[in-house]
Amino acid sequence: MGKLSSFIKLEGTLDGLTFYKSQGGYMVRTKGGVSKKRIMTDPAFVRTRENLMEFSSNAKSGKLLRDSIGILLNRAKDSKLSSRMLQLLNKIKDLDSTSRRGKRQVVNGLNTPEGKALLKGFDFNVKASLAAVLHAPYTLDTATGVINIANFVPDQQLLFPEGATHVSLRCGVVHLDFETGLFANSYSPENIIALDNTAISVTLTPTTVPTGSGFQLYLLLVEFYQEVNGIQYPLRSGHYNVLNLIDIV
Repeated sequence: MGKLSSFIKLEGTLDGLTFYKSQGGYMVRTKGGVSKKRIMTDPAFVRTRENLMEFSSNAKSGKLLRDSIGILLNRAKDSKLSSRMLQLLNKIKDLDSTSRRGKRQVVNGLNTPEGKALLKGFDFNVKASLAAVLHAPYTLDTATGVINIANFVPDQQLLFPEGATHVSLRCGVVHLDFETGLFANSYSPENIIALDNTAISVTLTPTTVPTGSGFQLYLLLVEFYQEVNGIQYPLRSGHYNVLNLIDIV
C-alpha cells in the first residue's frame, strides 16, 4: 500500500485502486493490498501505474475547476463533490484519443463534443439539481453570459424549502485554461425576488466576460432566503440551493 500524497482526499474505489483513511493519513492500494514498491516497479503493474498517473492529473483538473468557480461554489455544494467530479472527469479523460495510456488528459477529452456534453449540466450540489428546483425555461447568450427568464412566477416555478420567503438568482462566467492553470471569473449581482405569484422577467448579467485561451463555463446559482424584519437571511439549504454548469464552450 502507499500513502496518498495528492491534495485530494478520497475514500472508495476507482480503476482498481482503493482509497481509504487510516491513522497514518489517506492511503491507496490495489485490491490485493500489494506494496507500493511493487506497484511502482513490477512490470505486472504497468496498468496500475498508468491509472495512478492519470488519477493525479484528473484530481488536479478537478481542483482547478472548483477553484475557478470562486465564491459561487460555497453557496451550493455537497460533501461528495470532489469524488463525484473526479469520476466524471475520469470519463472525460477517456475521450482523449490522441495520448497514450498514462498520459491522457481531461483537457483533450473536453475538446470533443462528447466531453463537453458530459460536463454540461453538472450539478455541484447533488441533493438539489437545477431540473428539480427550477421549473422555468431560460435562455443563455454565450457571447455575453446573460441569462434571461421570461414571465417567471416564483411561487409556481420553483421548489423551495419551508420558511423561504425569497429566492436569489445569480449567474457566473468562468474562463478556464486547464493547460496553463489560469482562470478568470465574473458574476452578476444577486437578483433577490419574493416567492409570490407575480410574473416577472429576470435578466442576469455578469459584470464582465473573461476571455483568452481555454474554455468558457456558464453557471447558474439558485439559493433561498428568509426575510425577518426587513433583513434577508440565507437558508443555506443543502436540499434546495442549486449551482449548475449550464453550458461550456
